[in-house]
Amino acid sequence: MSKPLAAIILAAGKGTRMKSDLPKVAHEVAGAPMVRWVVAACRQAGCEQISLVVGHRQEIVREIFSDDADDIIFIEQTEQLGTGHAVMCAKSALADYVGDVLVLCGDGPLIRGATIGRLVERHQRSEAICTMATATVENAAGYGRVLRDQAGVFVGIVEEKNATPEQREIREINPSYYCFEREALFGALERVGKDAISGEYYVTEAPTILLQDGAGVDVVDIVPEDEVHSINTVEQLEQVAQILLARANQHEVGA
Repeated sequence: MSKPLAAIILAAGKGTRMKSDLPKVAHEVAGAPMVRWVVAACRQAGCEQISLVVGHRQEIVREIFSDDADDIIFIEQTEQLGTGHAVMCAKSALADYVGDVLVLCGDGPLIRGATIGRLVERHQRSEAICTMATATVENAAGYGRVLRDQAGVFVGIVEEKNATPEQREIREINPSYYCFEREALFGALERVGKDAISGEYYVTEAPTILLQDGAGVDVVDIVPEDEVHSINTVEQLEQVAQILLARANQHEVGA
């Protein structure tokens, strides 16, 4: 990599659907809290600074990294106002940072460091302001859909709750793996409006805003389907655990 790399990992959510009072990212999957898998992948990809955005029972998330937090900055999100707001909470921590910034979710432990590396390589090679990694999956339920025009050019992302029936048929999804130039990221987020349906601010609006500005936005379908699944329920946790354990049996590096 020719430029320094930092990461913002969103880890402030509650574990309501997990039937637990633990922060969602603190739930163990295949022998480690799910957020550790994401941090490990970022480290493998060469991140030198990791901002963990924490909220609900944040002391538990901090404790997970009590022995190896030299490269971690903990950022408190006091209100749950959406992914865009969560990322903005890290702005001051990265005020003097010069380089590229990954944005990932802490409830997606299947992401591999090698895939993050391909995303960053593509981002730096194309000299884009924003690069988003997408995946084409059999079952897209629950994910934002990637919108392209007739020529296949990226035009935006639509959250499932806002999607039309036709848009819900799209199989290319947004698994929330981004690489931004730092100044462009926070500049775009300052202009993100509140969603009319959820009342939240979505980081998914940032690439569209940059695109409308005429900035370089690259969208690349490079995420294998077995790295897509995020965890919201106990059933999903068990499914992801099986995938991670299968990888361990194949001697892949883990958390």
